[in-house]
Amino acid sequence: MATPVLFFEDESKSAGAFAAAAGLEARQVTRHRFPDRELRLTLPFTEGHIPRSLVVYRSLDRPNEKLVELLLIARHARQQGVQTLILVAPYLAYMRQDIAFNPGEIVSQKIIGAFLAELFDGVVTVDPHLHRIDRLEQAIPISHAVALSGAPILAELVAQHRQRPLLMGPDAESAQWVEAAAARQGFDHGVCSKVRHGDREVEVKLPALDVSGREVVLLDDVASSGRTLARAAEQLLAAGARSVDVAVTHALFADDALEVIGQAGVGEIWSTDCIAHASNAISMAPVLAEAVGKILAGEG
Repeated sequence: MATPVLFFEDESKSAGAFAAAAGLEARQVTRHRFPDRELRLTLPFTEGHIPRSLVVYRSLDRPNEKLVELLLIARHARQQGVQTLILVAPYLAYMRQDIAFNPGEIVSQKIIGAFLAELFDGVVTVDPHLHRIDRLEQAIPISHAVALSGAPILAELVAQHRQRPLLMGPDAESAQWVEAAAARQGFDHGVCSKVRHGDREVEVKLPALDVSGREVVLLDDVASSGRTLARAAEQLLAAGARSVDVAVTHALFADDALEVIGQAGVGEIWSTDCIAHASNAISMAPVLAEAVGKILAGEG
């Protein structure tokens, strides 16, 4: 039996594009919520007809309930004889907290990473927010822990829309993505420095670059509160930038983030479809499909 792709209704568009690119059949998980908020999930297989391998497509923005969904699906699938389970999570949650900054803090990266490693034989994601480790398998200890990047594709999009742009990272953590994207297209680039005073209070300082008259694109892996991007945009425009646009892999844009970014003077906002959002301008389906195809082919 061919390997199907399981997906949920809220991700039907991106999951369908992925399945089509991978040459796999997309099959929807039925989801019911009881009055007490518990979930009932139903897989699209009759008794005794579940395939040997499954791919689960679930991006882990708003992750808490989705992690329970993954637990239920994976445990049930194993009970039914599924031998190979692959998770495609274009956005991977709980990777930020990789050390304890204060006594008693829980290091979520290690716990969620181990949780996913217990459930799945492979995990494929895009631009995971890793700080102090170099490889995804250090967080998710399995042989097929694959971290892809949206930066090269975002760079291609920027090249289509802006002439001789200046790519700018809003903070030091963005350097890896900015450098990769700039190298792909030969763009000028720089990285700002940031001091964080809280979840929504940041200070941003520009690098020693002349931005006068330049079309600047702020590029990063994720936009959440929008404050870092907003402060960087304000600094760039005050320094004489002709325009400031934003290109991000993961369009979280929590609460009033879009309003804050817009008020700071940002023009266009482009994102990948790792998280469904109105700013989505690029599909990651072909890249994700290639990675999963390699894992499935390796099964022999």
